[in-house]
Amino acid sequence: MNVLRLQDLIAAGKIAGQRVFIRADLNVPQDDAGNITEDTRIRASIPCIEMALNAGAAVMVTSHLGRPTEGEFKPEDSLAPVAKRMGELMGREIPVVANWVDGVDVAPGQLVMLENCRLNKGEKKNNAELAQKMAALCDVFVHDAFGTAHRAEASTYGIAQYAKVACAGPLLAAEIDAISKALANPKRPLVAIVAGSKVSTKLTILKALSANVDGLIVGGGIANTFMLAAGLKIGKSLAEPDLVAEAVAVIEAMKARGAAVPIPVDVVCAKTFSPTAEATVKAATDVAEDDLILDIGPQTAAILAAQLKAAGTIVWNGPVGVFEFEAFSHGTETVARAVAESAAFSIAGGGDTLAAIAKYGIEKDVGYISTGGGAFLEVLEGKTLPAFEILAKRAAG
Repeated sequence: MNVLRLQDLIAAGKIAGQRVFIRADLNVPQDDAGNITEDTRIRASIPCIEMALNAGAAVMVTSHLGRPTEGEFKPEDSLAPVAKRMGELMGREIPVVANWVDGVDVAPGQLVMLENCRLNKGEKKNNAELAQKMAALCDVFVHDAFGTAHRAEASTYGIAQYAKVACAGPLLAAEIDAISKALANPKRPLVAIVAGSKVSTKLTILKALSANVDGLIVGGGIANTFMLAAGLKIGKSLAEPDLVAEAVAVIEAMKARGAAVPIPVDVVCAKTFSPTAEATVKAATDVAEDDLILDIGPQTAAILAAQLKAAGTIVWNGPVGVFEFEAFSHGTETVARAVAESAAFSIAGGGDTLAAIAKYGIEKDVGYISTGGGAFLEVLEGKTLPAFEILAKRAAG
């Protein structure tokens, strides 16, 4: 996808002395006292800011935080804790500017944080007047928030429409490159892992991928619905029996292309959903009426691991079992380690997937870890994200 990148503008000497407005994703988790509990997104956004500062720009950065009510400021909605943490990481004071829409005072080499952009009336509905005012604040707009790329809001879409220059920051550019590599022109075989509790939330993704991938690994509650579709009994496991026909359609669509959805041959069952429940490995044909399937069995895990190690490209969204419970974590661990050991280019996204990657310490062995949950899922569905669309449009003139 052809978009203008911040790196290109810096290389062309077009950033020095310019007012640069960066839309970052600084929506970090906080505890009840407002302390930041996990700062990955802040750390990830700093390279873009430093790139602009080092090139001699006057830099404004903003983000949403939580779900504030537009037009109603509450202390807990403030980006002040984010500015404090970012300042510690960057070794500088970062002032927070409130009510900034009508003007911001910032000089080259300076960095200011503009208060929570979701407080502005008209932000979520992409109000044109608000977007034009934001665009008037800067010479260059930089979109670096992939986590919001699937939303057309004033600070993500409208401003890109009206700013003199609109470009992608390094984080967003890296997402565009990784997604193109994995889905637009993948090295084959392309294997997708789509797991989670419900088929209904991932049905459009399963359908979109079934037309493109060479192998579709399903896990979690989704796999249980596919087991029903294959005529297997699943006891009292989580599943969506009303979507069996849809699962059959996905299996048939793959089969028609000479591809497959591997159905588990063995599973790990328990009688109750509990971290202390006794885990029993059973053949997929032997599940009892009072059994809960909470993981794939070792034989299934070995089959999937072999498939992943032979892949050219892997797309991964979701753990294949209840990996938070130690007794039911082995399937996800086997899959995770196979992804890590595979020579394939791998792209992973989604909160639970990231938690599994962190749990097994394989961050360095995954080709690309996507920072956006909803945005990543929409890309897998084959949708063009609003942020990509407007930046491509601007690049095309």
